[in-house]
Amino acid sequence: MAADFSSTAGRLAMQPAKEPMASRYDSWPDRQQNGDCHDGRIFHFKNAILHAEQLPLPEIAAAVETPFYCYSSAAICDSYLALAEAVAPLPARICYAVKANGNLSVLRSLARLGAGADVVSGGELLRACAAGMAPGNIVFSGIGKTEAELRLALTCQVGHINVESAGELDLLARLCREQAKPMTIRLRVNPDLDAGTHAKITTGTAESKFGIAWAELPALYRRAQGLSGIVLQGLALHIGSQILDLERFRVAFRRLAEMVQALRNAGLSVIDLDLGGGLGIDYIGKRRPDYAGYAAIIGETLGQLQCKLTIEPGRCLVAQSGLLVTRVINIKPAPQGYFVVVDAAMNDLLRPALYDAVHTIRSVRQMTAASAVPCHIVGPVCESSDVFARNLAMPLPAIGDLLAIENAGAYGAVMASTYNARPLIPEVLVDGDRHAVVRRRLSVYAMLQQEPLAPWL
Repeated sequence: MAADFSSTAGRLAMQPAKEPMASRYDSWPDRQQNGDCHDGRIFHFKNAILHAEQLPLPEIAAAVETPFYCYSSAAICDSYLALAEAVAPLPARICYAVKANGNLSVLRSLARLGAGADVVSGGELLRACAAGMAPGNIVFSGIGKTEAELRLALTCQVGHINVESAGELDLLARLCREQAKPMTIRLRVNPDLDAGTHAKITTGTAESKFGIAWAELPALYRRAQGLSGIVLQGLALHIGSQILDLERFRVAFRRLAEMVQALRNAGLSVIDLDLGGGLGIDYIGKRRPDYAGYAAIIGETLGQLQCKLTIEPGRCLVAQSGLLVTRVINIKPAPQGYFVVVDAAMNDLLRPALYDAVHTIRSVRQMTAASAVPCHIVGPVCESSDVFARNLAMPLPAIGDLLAIENAGAYGAVMASTYNARPLIPEVLVDGDRHAVVRRRLSVYAMLQQEPLAPWL
């Protein structure tokens, strides 16, 4: 892994950054902070067929086959600009969380709008650089950075590293001295707060693996300010993902402000705060995240500190920009309703199986709701958890019909696997009346070629 990093880091880090672009969507009159998300403009029915922007989904399906992910350029742009507008008065730097959707074309789209990146691995760092994101606008987070990954961050000269432990701090300091390359850091503190989200995406409680314990932070902060090669500028915080109750952020940011004041009272300098991400989306409806409310809470709780700010949104920028398009391959009677078997599976979209997540699912062919019956939308993988929806009231589709699983632009393709020897599926980016395959379907033969037989077999 280290060899791969060293062979590509320099080249990618030296790529010229893309200039922010003026968007053709800037002038849309209905781009509102808290209104419906892209309603009637992005994913919409025309002539009784679901379209992505100006393209009918069956047309894309005919070209790339199912299942596939479909992303809207307009939706990505629209979400980013709405958030950027909301946080502009703070001001706050937006570093997109690559883990939400790391497709190169998605990253390039956000980079051209001015976004930086939040990465949690060496692979994500190289991916962000390859997409044209300036290394100085990249934040390196994560609790398990290897020595090779830290060396890569120094080679690329990322904007800052969020350090999560005393051991990581000492390792980074040694590498900085060896390479004579100083690195700007923040210490990630664990505030011991419940984010009110799913247990598997809660990151700010004392029981979680993330961050430095609240009581231990002041002593480590003082030590870090004296380390050669380390430029300590502030604190980082991240309490969880898919947070819908904005008051959770208010509590967390107030607690962060208390720590800043305590450090300053002890004679320590704090000039920069990384607030993490976590802002959730409406998975069932079409409401846009409350960017204005989120920004207002940041200003109310942290504005008086006069710190530079960084936010790390992921899901809220891309989730509502994507669909998983799948085809019905079988219909089976169920004790109540019908099993609707589709060609997508839990290996393509893991969220329902992993988090009990609920996504809106609709037929690509518009049908009357008067004929609705209980449908269980299931995949072909040999796991009982391979279920996208239970008791979904919808008109019974026919074999061959297309279904769209909505709000799948985040934590979808990026979490996919090849379980059951199922190849990774394509990703498609739509822009107006054109589309491009931005990740090709992996063939089974390509998968087999990655597995050389042991020489004694």
